[in-house]
Amino acid sequence: MRYGWQLKLGLVLLSFTVIVYSIKFLVLKNPSDTLNYIFNSLGFVPISAFLVTIILNELLTMRSRRERLEKLNMVIGTFFSEVGTDLLTGISDCDPGLASVRKNLLVRETWEKKDFDDLRTFLEAYSYDLDGSKVDVPGLSQFLSEKRNFLLRLLENPALLEHQMFTETLRAVFHLTEELDRRKCCSDLPETDIIHIRGDLLRVYRQLAIQWVDYMQYLKKYYPYLFSLAMRTNPFDQNASVIVKK
Repeated sequence: MRYGWQLKLGLVLLSFTVIVYSIKFLVLKNPSDTLNYIFNSLGFVPISAFLVTIILNELLTMRSRRERLEKLNMVIGTFFSEVGTDLLTGISDCDPGLASVRKNLLVRETWEKKDFDDLRTFLEAYSYDLDGSKVDVPGLSQFLSEKRNFLLRLLENPALLEHQMFTETLRAVFHLTEELDRRKCCSDLPETDIIHIRGDLLRVYRQLAIQWVDYMQYLKKYYPYLFSLAMRTNPFDQNASVIVKK
């Protein structure tokens, strides 16, 4: 039975209550006071139920949600460490229009929530472009092929159900991986095929860029030491270096 133990516990507690009041009635022999106390207790039952079932349940739900989001952000962090940062660096380097806006993408240690929100809005409206002749398709294919099993394990992670946008980003990256992996040779591809792959790359480029901003904002708020490394390896910064400089 689904509620077997709950029903048994309820019966035990109810029986205990009856026994306590019966003993009180038999020993003290004061039925009016006993009944008065019972009614006072019954009047407090709705308040107790409210406190336990609503407020306490909401607190437990909030805690559970925070734990799930923490696990999810660990997954996102692993993704950017293994795949996302390098992939975004390689793709963005082929964007002919990036040079004119690159300064807007240099995240600083002094940034606040508004700065990240402004950058996210900017990237959502940005006209993403790629010069197909600059894309190293064979190199990209090899890189993603080596990360294929890692991407598969991420897709199987149930924590991703909490974050639809990151799931879509991961799906776009895996689709690009499949597209390139199924081609026996990624060199000397016809122009029509390059155009098709460019479309897949643009999808990945846009979603990765926006997701990267959210990830950086999360690190800035909760993990300053991780944010420091992520800032020094900014995929949009041509002068990015892991070496700490003045």
